[in-house]
Amino acid sequence: MNLRRTAAIGRKELIQIRRDPRSLLIAVVLPLIQILLLGYGARLDADHIPVYILDQEGSQNSQALLKGFQASPYFDVVKVARNYPELVRAIDADRCKLGIVIPWDFSERLGDGRPVSVQALLDGTDNNSAQLAEGYATAVVDSYANRIQLDWFSRHGLSQQATVPVSVDYRTWFNEDLESKNFIIPGTVALVMALMGALLSSLTIAREWERGTMEQLIASPVTPLEIMIGKLAPYLIIGLLDAISCAAFAVGWFGVPFRGGLGAFFFTTTLFLIVILGIGYMISVATRSQLGASQYALLVTLMPTAMLSGFAFPIDQMPVAIRVVSYVVYSRYYVSALKRIFLGGAGINDLIPEIIAMAIYAAVIAFFATRAFRKQIE
Repeated sequence: MNLRRTAAIGRKELIQIRRDPRSLLIAVVLPLIQILLLGYGARLDADHIPVYILDQEGSQNSQALLKGFQASPYFDVVKVARNYPELVRAIDADRCKLGIVIPWDFSERLGDGRPVSVQALLDGTDNNSAQLAEGYATAVVDSYANRIQLDWFSRHGLSQQATVPVSVDYRTWFNEDLESKNFIIPGTVALVMALMGALLSSLTIAREWERGTMEQLIASPVTPLEIMIGKLAPYLIIGLLDAISCAAFAVGWFGVPFRGGLGAFFFTTTLFLIVILGIGYMISVATRSQLGASQYALLVTLMPTAMLSGFAFPIDQMPVAIRVVSYVVYSRYYVSALKRIFLGGAGINDLIPEIIAMAIYAAVIAFFATRAFRKQIE
């Protein structure tokens, strides 16, 4: 391999990138737009859930429970309903996602030490929001119930410790506040790399056919290996720069912790980009249309990364057959590495399984990519 010829191909590709507004848009603007949209839009948390409350008693005790919902950052008490049909109509009309019904004998049962139930009506059209609302409402009611229980024990001269022999002390590691952005945004870096790398590299050879310069490239003394390396090296550099900007944006703008090593981040990102760029290059060789090549690249890279990599949907919760299929999805290993680097503080030694899997993929893809291009016109 001649380094001068390879560098000449690389300079030629950089000039084409600079002259092509679409490539500049994909390389510079698209990554930032994507991480912003996914960072704000792809959230599994819920806050400011609209709530209607039907207080059938109107006592001091029921008002204390109502204040618990008003003080919670997860709820917005929109209205205190006058009757049950009004509450039902509000849920049917999507004016609220949660309805709380406090029974008429609320204080009486509390005073006698009898169990009392508070009804919660949930809008289940969005099951994720409904489950979150149920959990948050349970926490508010449990907090109020604990205060009432302590007060009742105190008034009756009983020891509360004797009735609660076992308790659970929760400690959450890596994502202490259980914020979904910390789970999703590291995987967003993989999604950006897959989208950017596949789109850019899929245009490399197809662009030569459309612009009528393929004959000149074939007639030149450069070898297929030099063409591949020269054309993909600029995109590898661009991809690493985009990865740096996305990681900086995730940490600086969204506040996602970065606890791992930079060496592990760059090494795994480089391996992943080699795989993505190699796949895009092979698609570009096989498809002489830039539009067709970009569509195939999106299908082959973006869809598996979004659906089967663990980016947004936990692989452990997928059916067994889908979990087996996910083992052949190369982005699964990069997403796993990113989450462990960002949240778990992993270094290179901690990522041996992911690195081995991506290295095997990179070697296989590089092998086939070097043989995909032939210097001949068919």
